[in-house]
Amino acid sequence: MNVVSSIFVLKYSISTIKIVKCEYHVVYYIVLTLALFQPQLSIQPPFQPEVGKRLKPPPLLLTDTEQQTQIERETHQHQAKPLWIKHRKLLLLLLGFSLCAAFVGCIYIISRNPQSKNPTGPVTCVSPACQQASARLSMSADPFTKPCDYFLFTCGSDTFTPESRGRRMVTDIPGSPWNWDGTTERENTEVREEKILDREMELLQYLREILESRDINNSSAVQKTRTFYHSCLDTSSIETAGVAPFLKLIQKLGGWAVSGPWNRTDFNSTLSTLMRDYATFPFFNIHVGKDPKEAARGKTKQYIQIDQPDLLIPIEWNNKTQKSRAKSETLRPFLALCQRYLALLGAPPSSSIMHVGTFMSLSSELAVAAMPLQHRLSQGQLYQRMSIRELQVQAPAIDWLGCLQAVFQPLPLEENDHILVHNLPYIVHMSTIIGKWQNKHELSNTGPLQTYMVLNLLNTLMPALDSRFSETAATLSEVVDKSDGVAPRWKRCVLETERGFDSVLTHLLSERTSHKEAEEIIHNIMSTFKSQLHKLKWTNQTSLQTVMKKVQSLIPRTTREISSEAELDLLFSTVSVSSHSFFSNYVQLLSLWQKRRRKLLSEQTTPVNSLSVTPLLLGNELLFPMGMFIPPVFHPTYPRAMNYGVVGFLIAKDILHLLLPDIHSQSETVHAVGECVWTHYLTVTENVTRGGVLSLSVAERQEVWVQYSALQIALQAYHQSLQTRPRDTFILGFSHTHLFLSSFSQVNCDIDLYHEFMPLEPSFLVTVICATPHLCPTSLWCPSKTQQPFLQTC
Repeated sequence: MNVVSSIFVLKYSISTIKIVKCEYHVVYYIVLTLALFQPQLSIQPPFQPEVGKRLKPPPLLLTDTEQQTQIERETHQHQAKPLWIKHRKLLLLLLGFSLCAAFVGCIYIISRNPQSKNPTGPVTCVSPACQQASARLSMSADPFTKPCDYFLFTCGSDTFTPESRGRRMVTDIPGSPWNWDGTTERENTEVREEKILDREMELLQYLREILESRDINNSSAVQKTRTFYHSCLDTSSIETAGVAPFLKLIQKLGGWAVSGPWNRTDFNSTLSTLMRDYATFPFFNIHVGKDPKEAARGKTKQYIQIDQPDLLIPIEWNNKTQKSRAKSETLRPFLALCQRYLALLGAPPSSSIMHVGTFMSLSSELAVAAMPLQHRLSQGQLYQRMSIRELQVQAPAIDWLGCLQAVFQPLPLEENDHILVHNLPYIVHMSTIIGKWQNKHELSNTGPLQTYMVLNLLNTLMPALDSRFSETAATLSEVVDKSDGVAPRWKRCVLETERGFDSVLTHLLSERTSHKEAEEIIHNIMSTFKSQLHKLKWTNQTSLQTVMKKVQSLIPRTTREISSEAELDLLFSTVSVSSHSFFSNYVQLLSLWQKRRRKLLSEQTTPVNSLSVTPLLLGNELLFPMGMFIPPVFHPTYPRAMNYGVVGFLIAKDILHLLLPDIHSQSETVHAVGECVWTHYLTVTENVTRGGVLSLSVAERQEVWVQYSALQIALQAYHQSLQTRPRDTFILGFSHTHLFLSSFSQVNCDIDLYHEFMPLEPSFLVTVICATPHLCPTSLWCPSKTQQPFLQTC
């Protein structure tokens, strides 16, 4: 067998063990080069006679003539060297160049295709989390198998047309305690389809699993938290207790004239007790927060803030009179509601109508000066700074220093301390109304102010009472809010648990969060985000420099100061939780809530909502709450393609909203990209002929740019991660870019503050981004749309 045959055998052997092609070619060239260095080598097969032939014995003796002839023949053969041996040096030079070219080619292929670094190919993820994710993906439309209409069947909708854009309108102003009609803020429980990703609901579900898990934990604080949650779920014990715990509490406050003797307790003393021990604020609200004017200058001081209360009677704002009033259509249902409450509390029917009448009359008088947020903003009635002494002069019916000292004890408060008032006309009006009702001698025996405060306390403690109270309240909600039902019990219990044990839940979340993987995604997203800023076409360099200075100063973090189990045990050491008395547990929860309020003022810290699912700015910190990194949007065992396709996209989108709120006026790119994406959509959905009817507003154009840019950033960040760690797992046979985009298309329908401005299904962005050549595994060309292959890259 000659050298070439040997190389052929080696070539076949290498290919059979599945060595990567570029590596095989390098080995092939090396072997050929070695063979040229040693041309005298030959691989001789062992001597074997042909079957069926007799061997001839070698001649024993040669004559002189025969010996001479043999010598001449061998000399001639030795002199007649093959031509390739004579030009061996030239061939070696050529092969050397070929070898270098092979190495360069391999390096190029590896750098362009991260999968080539993994000769064994991707591995299927088989973790329980991946199996659940696989089941969800298998039930959804894959963009690469249904390129014509996959985006029409996401976000819980069976069909979607451009006319239905802005389909989930939100009329509430973010952060406002008032709705447009002037009623106080209530939880907006929209009915959402199961396929829609509601990040807040997913977090509540995750916390539910933590609270209901049987994990062994020796922390007393954790055990108390779980006991509180389970006592909330124990509706049988709550039903058995009935109203007895609340009636006992009324007697502790001095009783009331509705159903028994009243000890004529001091008005301000009872008010201070309600605010301190039961977080009940009948006549005004108390908050802790910053002064926006100081915060703009970098100051972080926290102030006591006085605001109008959440009145129980439904009210509406009258633009003509510039006053609020009770809703006329709700007066009769509200009257029946109050009568039912008094009947449940044992009040005799003969006297209940009088007490209900005085309660509604007092509520209506207080409502006159209440203002919706929009009006207070326009009238400059927010953040008015004054001292406690000055407020006492303006509203003398309230012992302001005594009440505030009760709420924030043991913090030292003095009359000269400054506070912030949000609706001074209401505070003054409220003081006048209280003084008037205190001087109504004909009602002195009925205690209308005491009754008003007790009914407000009832509203505070209603979650801990039996179902008759919640069912009664639901009847009014159907009239006022047009609500579609009551939240499930588990959800209400998780929310109540968070109110008092938020630090424990934060600790439990931290224990289950994969900080390393989360921080890697944040780092890559932030790095890509910064590089994308330089690619925008800015209106001027000043805008770019301002934004870059702001971004460069930020410190991304996933956690703040998380308390240890020992610290939590000490913090909750005085809390006693019963497994069968949710009422007493709830009263202690209100006390814990007050401690949290005092902590904000004493430690001058910015409150962080433990149920937050979006990043927030705290000074120069960009905090990513741990609620963002939970299943099903994130799991450490998921393929990174899934994590980047879902939570990576959401992070990028939140960052763009948070840091670039006015980007449409700072960059021409927003308009160009927004129109480009919209043109794609109109072309694919064959709505080009509608022209200006489907043109985008400025807000819609910016939202399209935000979400498309977020997808680009997340995909680029994922590719960046593959450069450092090429190996990634796959699901359903999908890997890398395919899995990234398939995951994005199915679980990015998040409902946020900006969803009403998105004129198309976000999953359609897969079609747009795949217009970029060689980016996607296959083309998303739809055979019935002949125009699509000619769409430009956005």
